[in-house]
Amino acid sequence: MTTMQMTTRADLTRWTERLIAVALAVPLVILALLVAALLTCLPARADDMACTGRNLLPEARQKDPKAYANFQAEAAKVPNGHSIFWKIEKAGVSPSFLLGTMHVTDPRVLAMPKGAPEAASGADTIIVESDEVLDDKKAATALLAKPELSMFTDGTTITSRLTAEQKTVVEAGLKQRGLALLAVNRMKPWILASFFAQSNCEKERKAEGQAFLDQQIAETAAKAGKQVVGVETYAEQLAAMNDLPMEFHMKSMVEAVELGDKIDDINETTINLYLQGKVGEIMPALELVAPDAETAKKDGHTDFDKRIITDRNKVMAERATPYLDKGKVFMAVGALHLPGEGGLVALLRAKGFTVTPAP
Repeated sequence: MTTMQMTTRADLTRWTERLIAVALAVPLVILALLVAALLTCLPARADDMACTGRNLLPEARQKDPKAYANFQAEAAKVPNGHSIFWKIEKAGVSPSFLLGTMHVTDPRVLAMPKGAPEAASGADTIIVESDEVLDDKKAATALLAKPELSMFTDGTTITSRLTAEQKTVVEAGLKQRGLALLAVNRMKPWILASFFAQSNCEKERKAEGQAFLDQQIAETAAKAGKQVVGVETYAEQLAAMNDLPMEFHMKSMVEAVELGDKIDDINETTINLYLQGKVGEIMPALELVAPDAETAKKDGHTDFDKRIITDRNKVMAERATPYLDKGKVFMAVGALHLPGEGGLVALLRAKGFTVTPAP
């Protein structure tokens, strides 16, 4: 049995959880810029536009009702995990709104929940994770200024960090997508992991230049003459990814290859929960569909939760507060930044705001 074949279902699920978390918590505009060359090299295929993923939860519920009930009970314990659209109020100022997003181009996600388009239209200020989303040249310049954040600059490569078995699998996965390992050998592994973790239809839409939700919101606001504010820079977001252990990134990349077309089912399951506002169910749901995943977190997962979610939540809340204090703000950030004891909803309440699900 090869090293790759020895990977357990539990291991796969732990890495999968974080791949999905990246889609919810880190703007894929960064990834789109970094893999633009990869996408433009891919041959166009008409059938790629068809998303074939299926929601895994109905099958899981039928297969093991008790496990499903336990999953729902666990998810119910997540504070503020039941909505993606929130109203932010404070005495003396007009209300603001907070929308949790997925950084994808799926038309269902782009539609936004009831009331959100009107809230965005009525706001004076739009807050997104990075205002660099409005300027590809500015974004590219920021990335080029610090190549060490996206490329190996120490003489090592993807290949030098893989076992022989892993190299064979990764090469095969790239070949299936019309790419050669040699062409991307110096890229940081999280870039390739995110590339593999996207469905064919998502890749096609990005290759055609379609905007993801946050980007669409920012561009619409800018055209209307509104103030668009970023609470992070791309360099800060890239630095957060690079602060995680390299072993974590390498395992994430290998798993993304192993998952193959199954990633479509995982993405579809996640999108369905997001559209229902059930952000607090996403991670427990991924554990449910792979029952062996009830082992303790390890190998950088605690680091991921802290560095990619919790630490950034604090920065976002701190930088957004001066604008929220003035009112009439529409804030749109990755949905995983909202729930939990250290989520934005809780942090904003601690700063004196009343935050409630928007009607």
